[in-house]
Amino acid sequence: MPFVFKKLEIPEVILIEPVVLKDDRGFFMETHKESIFKENGIPSFVQENQSFSTKGILRGLHYQESPMAQGKLVRCVKGEIFDVAVDIRDGSKTKYSWVGAILSEENHHELYIPEGFAHGFVVLGDSAEVIYKCTSEYSSEHERGILWNDPKVDIAWPISNPIVSERDEQYKLL
Repeated sequence: MPFVFKKLEIPEVILIEPVVLKDDRGFFMETHKESIFKENGIPSFVQENQSFSTKGILRGLHYQESPMAQGKLVRCVKGEIFDVAVDIRDGSKTKYSWVGAILSEENHHELYIPEGFAHGFVVLGDSAEVIYKCTSEYSSEHERGILWNDPKVDIAWPISNPIVSERDEQYKLL
């Protein structure tokens, strides 16, 4: 199988480790295969986004409300990030809990974050390029956020004093 799927402490969030074939020319890997992803509980995607950020930038915590809620498949193609998913599902046993994973150009890992989770990441190296697929299209009308340092969530971000956008600084506490 070209992927290893690992459920994290919040089992709906899945770390995906692709099989990477390397030789003296470089490497090859599959990053997404719908049939295998569906077998492992990951739905189809309708939009793909790419971002570039420099050292210390923190993006998030973002989500979209129903009916435009988004699941995301996140990977870092250049640099290294600490990627976070926060459970905000009503009635969930793990509501307001978070899980995180390091995604990098070297480990090639991907993180699947289902609907009902807020998402954010911080850049650990000099810069990072992140690509993520979404299960719903972007809708500014349904876009929401949580303050990145909300004490109710208490994320253990691996850097102090991140650089956060004005918009992300304006999000409210839970």
